This record gives sequence, C-alpha cells and structure tokens, in this order.
Amino acid sequence: MPLLLVALLLVMLPLAAAAAPPNVVLIVSDDQGYADLGCYGSDEVLTPALDRLAREGVRLTDFYVTWPACTPSRGSLLTGRYPQRNGIYDMIRNEAPDYGHRYQPEEYAVTFERIGGMDTREVLLGELLAQAGYACGIFGKWDLGSLERFLPTQRGFDDFYGFVNTGIDYFTHERYGVPSMVRDNRPTTEDRGTYATDLFCREALRFVNEHHDEPFFLYLPFNAPHGASNLDPKIRSAAQSTAEYRDKYPELQAEAAYVRRDFRYAKNAQVHNKASKRLEYCAAVTQMDAAIGEVLDLLDEHELAENTIVIFFSDNGGSGGADNEPLRGGKGQMFEGGIRVPCIVRFPGQIPAGSTCRELLTSLEVLPTLVNLCGAEVPEGVKLDGDDMLPTLAGRAASPRSEMYWQRRRDKAARVGNWKWVDSSRGGGLFDLSRDIGEKTDLSESRPEKLSELKQHFARWRAEMDAAEPRGPFRNY
Repeated sequence: MPLLLVALLLVMLPLAAAAAPPNVVLIVSDDQGYADLGCYGSDEVLTPALDRLAREGVRLTDFYVTWPACTPSRGSLLTGRYPQRNGIYDMIRNEAPDYGHRYQPEEYAVTFERIGGMDTREVLLGELLAQAGYACGIFGKWDLGSLERFLPTQRGFDDFYGFVNTGIDYFTHERYGVPSMVRDNRPTTEDRGTYATDLFCREALRFVNEHHDEPFFLYLPFNAPHGASNLDPKIRSAAQSTAEYRDKYPELQAEAAYVRRDFRYAKNAQVHNKASKRLEYCAAVTQMDAAIGEVLDLLDEHELAENTIVIFFSDNGGSGGADNEPLRGGKGQMFEGGIRVPCIVRFPGQIPAGSTCRELLTSLEVLPTLVNLCGAEVPEGVKLDGDDMLPTLAGRAASPRSEMYWQRRRDKAARVGNWKWVDSSRGGGLFDLSRDIGEKTDLSESRPEKLSELKQHFARWRAEMDAAEPRGPFRNY
C-alpha cells in the first residue's frame, strides 16, 4: 500500500471514530428526594457513582418532570409531550390493594391496571432511535401498559426485562401478590427471590456487552427507592434493601424498629418507624447507585464514555423516607417537592465537567435533545412540547423554556419565569422562586396582577391541550 494512502487512512480513522453516533444511557430513579444525593448536599445518603457523574458532567438545579407521580411522568419522558397531549395524564393502577385487597388472576385480568396503556398512535423515544439505527434496551420499570400491544418490544425496544406496572416487591417481583415481571413479551418468574436492582443491573451490563460495538440506547428505569408494593404492612411501609447496604448506615440501624399504626388497609398494623423507613430508603438508593457505578465502569472498560451521553433524574419528587429539602411538599403534590427533581447529565467534550445549570429545564427536553443528537427524525405532524437542551447544558445558550404547566385532576400549577402559581387540595398561592424556593410566602394579595397573569397563561395552555388530537386511555373520542 502506498505510504501516502497509509498516512491518509491514519488521519481519517480518528475522524471516523469521532463521527460515530453517540450512545445513550438514560437512568431514572423512582421517588428519590431532591436532597438525597451527595452532590445535592446530602451528608447522609451515600451516592459515590452519581457524585462522580456530577463531577464529570452538569448538575441541574431547576429541572422538572411533568407530573408528581410515575405513570404520566414516564409517558412524557418517552414521548416529549405533556401528559394532557399524549393521553397518559393519570395513573394506570388499581386502588383496591390500598384497602388490602388481593386480586385473583381472572379478576385482575380485566382491571384497568391490566388493560390500560399508552395510546398506540403515540411515537416513543425507542421507536425514533431504533429507526436511526440504534439497538434499544429497557431494564426496569415500564409502567405504560401490560398488554402485549403496549409492551416495550412493540414500541421500538429490542430487549426488555422488567416489570410492567407502577411498583413491585423487590424480591418476589409481585405487585400486591400479582406476578409482574416480563422478559420481552413473556411473563416470567425466573428470577424470583433476587433483589430487583441487581437484576436490572445484570441485564443492563449484558446489553452493553452485546452492543458495545454499535450505537445503543440503554434505558434503565429503576424501581428504587419506591416503597415496596406488598400487602403486608410491615413490608409495604418502606422501600426494601439488602443487609449489605443497610450495614452502611449503622446510626439508622441503631434506631430502626417497628411500631403499630392504623391504616385503611390494616388496623393495628406493624410498620417501620421513621428511622427504619429512612434506613431502607437510603440503603435502596445506595444499592441503586452501586448498580449505576457498574454501568459507568463498563462504559470505561469498553472505552465508550467519551461518546456516550448519560442522563439521570428521578421520575417525581421523593416520598416515604425521602428528603426533599429545601423544597416544599413531595410526591403527588404540585409544590416544588413533587415536581422539581435532581438531574445530572454527562457528555464529555460537550458539557463542561463539574458545572451547574440553574436554567429552567424539564423532562420534555430529553426526547428532542436525544433525537437531534442521534440523528433521528420525528414524524411529520407530531407536536413536541420540548426543545433541545444540549446548548443550554453546554453553557452556550439560555434555556429555550420560559414556562411550564402541570395538572393532576383538580390540582394545577404554572411556572412562568421565576413565578409559580399553585392551586391544589394541599394548598396554594403565588410564589417568587428566585427568593422563595421553599414556597413559604404567598404573594397572591400583594401581587394580584402577577397572579392574574399566571392564571391566564395556564388557561391558554389548558385550551391548547384540550384542542389537541385526543389520545387514550382517558379522553372521550
């Protein structure tokens, strides 16, 4: 081979490698508190892998999800559309277990938790990246329908192992006594007894090992540190962890105990006390963090870290043993503690390491960001509600977003600039978040013109959502 051609190839090979499509690792925790990471100020919760991710990327302080609980939040993440536009604007779950009821198989088969799902006309992130040539895998919590037509392998994912509803027991993999784990399209109990976080980590590592030489999209939605979905109040009253990780919190262990309380599903029930609930929660977070660390290490082993964007956030505000300080409220609420969540993004060479982004951004930005980055295309006629946030995370531009809206049944909220309006069953008011992140001072009476302005903004947004092409399962069409 002529020396000139050899030299030319040596020059072109690094350029070709640099032009390779980036890999995507999208990690979502479940009900994690805003303060429950070391890099967000916790001196109690051990999160070395996520702290490393923050040191190597950007930590977002004003990142929101679209709903204060899991199903609609995850639906928006994967469609880039408000829950009110994509049709999943409430939970796909049954409430009978809240009263201690265990479903029999034939009974469960016709409940909404079993038959509800994301409208099949919606286009999900897995479909878009698959069409762009990506291998797509999801390992963990799906929560967008359990019938075959709703499962990930019909929505663009090549590989799925996880559970299909809102929560499980970490060891039995049942939701209130109902087996819930699925591999691809097939229900399975093959790993019953193994801690769920370890299973999702195992499958994620397998997926990366199998696809490390091609562009891949790894979606890793943990159920940790969500409470255990078990009918036994003693188990149900907290998350679940293993002894190895509980041992990392000796002070909480020393105070952990069980107490007696009355619930609508059980009277005089034995449940975790506050310290015990916090212990299980912290241990579950740390065990999840260790799993994330294994994924990051494997990216390093395959020399993929430099060309992989890693995104982490919680699906909604913390609950159970969580700490949402300095935010008000938590999961299920329209106050900041229910909808503002920790978020970290790492993309070497694109995002400055160790940086902090204080711009208003949301989970609606994730899909358009990844679509642009990965060379995918959104079908004509699909209206997205977010924009590419990579220029903002890189420090090159202000956020494309200046407002955000939420509604959960009769509860609603709006953020316009730094102003926030809440109208909910838990309370409400007008708040200046630039001065009052804890939403302690209601300015409704002193700033009536601003209150009126936010209400008008919300009304316009609501009118746009109502005018959108209706999607199931809730809307009438």
